[in-house]
Amino acid sequence: MSVTILAIESSCDETSAAVCCDGTILSNFIANQTIHAQYGGVVPELASRAHMQNIVPVVDAALKNANKSLNEINAIAFTQAPGLLGSLLVGTQFAKSLALALEKPLIAVHHMQAHVLANLIGQVKPTFPFLCLTVSGGHTQIVLAHNPLHLEVLGETMDDAAGEAFDKTAKLLGLPYPGGPLIDQYAQLGNPNAFKFAEPQVPLLNFSFSGLKTSVLYFLQKQKPEFINAHLNDLCASIQATIIHILLQKLQLAAQQTGISQVCIAGGVSANKGLRAAFINMGKANGWETFIPPFEYCTDNAGMIAITAYYKFKAGQFADLSISPSARAEW
Repeated sequence: MSVTILAIESSCDETSAAVCCDGTILSNFIANQTIHAQYGGVVPELASRAHMQNIVPVVDAALKNANKSLNEINAIAFTQAPGLLGSLLVGTQFAKSLALALEKPLIAVHHMQAHVLANLIGQVKPTFPFLCLTVSGGHTQIVLAHNPLHLEVLGETMDDAAGEAFDKTAKLLGLPYPGGPLIDQYAQLGNPNAFKFAEPQVPLLNFSFSGLKTSVLYFLQKQKPEFINAHLNDLCASIQATIIHILLQKLQLAAQQTGISQVCIAGGVSANKGLRAAFINMGKANGWETFIPPFEYCTDNAGMIAITAYYKFKAGQFADLSISPSARAEW
């Protein structure tokens, strides 16, 4: 039996819908919300309102591009956690209503599990078990994937996420939101060894980025605006190099401890060119087989929700209509 899934992602400020057939993504549409830039960050109330405006046209576009009708859909999948509660509510209620109306099964997906399994989209994919460094605006984790439905968190951030460190240090530099991509852009033109910033030391495979942010703050407070403007490229390159070093030294330690050589990265920060290049180089140096999802599946998207839902469908892991979204659900 062929399995076709309609998936919805609404955990933050992107409204996305995708159609997956037998593990192949047929369409993946994303509606971005530009209004948050003027506030320097995502405003939850505005995000949920925009989701309500975008969700019907985005779902319609995904179905049309996949050349599928609602009658051909075998299940409805949605992001159940974690994320902004108001945003999750929009996607959850839409998915539940659609599943009820069509009398189709409902599949609840954990957002971070989906980021890891984004590496299974496409022809080139890792084999199990594999390691995945998942880095986004809200999470930083090292995950051991035993199989699609058995993921073990080996380490995670004890305070801020890597994506948050990028955006907040960018704000300290006077860059507009979202600042992470701008740091990556300016870093390509700078010297990563120009400045040294703190690398917090935490036990095991966990991470910490709050000390790095404080280090950057104290350094910039001692400088004049003219100095910052004149050395912006070098500052961005040095900040980015520090974040990448923190991330990859822990990933290397995880690979050494587990003996696993199938290694992936995922999440919004995995779109960072500096991280991608450093990860590939580390993989070559250590004899890893490395994998990175295509750019469109790195940031929040429904394609990753759909591929996760496909494996849950095959395992018969369906949700009841009484299910509720959760802002901070554990795995």
